[in-house]
Amino acid sequence: MTHDPFAPSDVPPSAHTSAALVLSGGGARAAYQVGVLEAIADLRLICQAQAEPNPFPIIAGTSAGALNAAALACGADDFDHVVRMMAGIWRNFHVQQVYRTDSLSVLRSGTGWLTLLSLGWLLAKWRRFKPRSLLDSEPLADLIAQTVPLERLPWLIRKGHLQALAVTTSSYSHGEHVTFFQGEHRLTPWVRSQRRAVRERITHRHLLASSAIPFVFPAIELPINGQSAYFGDGSMRQSAPIAPAIHLGAQRICVIGAGRLHEPVTDQPRHQGNGYPTVAQIAGHVLSNVFLDALSLDIERLRRINQTLSLLPPELRSASALKPVQLLVIAPSQRLDDIAARHVDELPATIRSLLRGVGVSSQRADARGAALASYLLFEPGYTCELMALGHADALRQRHEICQFFGWNDPTPWTPAMPERRADPLRMD
Repeated sequence: MTHDPFAPSDVPPSAHTSAALVLSGGGARAAYQVGVLEAIADLRLICQAQAEPNPFPIIAGTSAGALNAAALACGADDFDHVVRMMAGIWRNFHVQQVYRTDSLSVLRSGTGWLTLLSLGWLLAKWRRFKPRSLLDSEPLADLIAQTVPLERLPWLIRKGHLQALAVTTSSYSHGEHVTFFQGEHRLTPWVRSQRRAVRERITHRHLLASSAIPFVFPAIELPINGQSAYFGDGSMRQSAPIAPAIHLGAQRICVIGAGRLHEPVTDQPRHQGNGYPTVAQIAGHVLSNVFLDALSLDIERLRRINQTLSLLPPELRSASALKPVQLLVIAPSQRLDDIAARHVDELPATIRSLLRGVGVSSQRADARGAALASYLLFEPGYTCELMALGHADALRQRHEICQFFGWNDPTPWTPAMPERRADPLRMD
């Protein structure tokens, strides 16, 4: 059955609600988010809650999460359909759809970039030798142009299917953390220390900028306040990942992470006997800090504020500018690095050779560098496994999800049913 993305839904939009979806960054790890969204779509059908065409009127995303957020927002009048469409894309992903893998392109960007790192002080004399990134992300620009119809957003907002879409970036030019948002006229920009919001028509270049992983993908030039500036991945210097949803009016927020929050903890070194860490291990550690740690801290901060507000007398609570926020957090129950280690061999030979130069091993028994690979493995074996994990993890929180949305689950819940009770704030 064909679906006209510009046709209005047969189901009228619901009244404005305060529910928001926050999607974090993480490159190929964002496949996990789509598995969670599929589970939510399945529960909507089970609970017969399709009266609302879009359970998330406020959608905020960063990095690869911004790509998922934008795709979801562009189908806000038919949540179930757009989720299935996104799942189809992620299940059939190949790295060639995200970055160039032919030998000439890898030689131009990747090999040149690595050479510049080692001999930069010599090569800097030749101005023509200025590689911008490890990989060329031009194919990603073509992909989002074909699959993310941003021109639908004004109509969706006008019809009440969507309150706002927010996409977060980081400015290399000004050092600021900037959230671009498109939404209802009543919404106003905000300014905080080192971060601010700009009301703007979201374009595909905003999505490319938000998902430009530092060093890996090139920065994107964007206009801002009558000037031009270069922007990169929005996860960099992101001290408050959940804040855009709150500023846009959310009082109930569903956060889908991409690692660490629920992952098993261990006190043993993960790579015993491997000697000094490889560049890939260090790069993976840095990327994990960029993409994952700020979200954990922001969740902890928000829950502490909720706890503090609960201790205040009602009259003081009503007088406070702070308001309690209901939070639903869904994050991987397994280490995505370990999953990536099983799929490194699926990368094209040119990319394996490039990554081998920084310590990513293609030996399945050697997990060194798997963290770095976990962000670049846009291959169906890996993305499908992450989606299956996301679907399973979400269903383990079935009771919490139904409570969050106020859905009537026809399957009675009892404490004896499988339900994840791990501390969502645990960091390892």
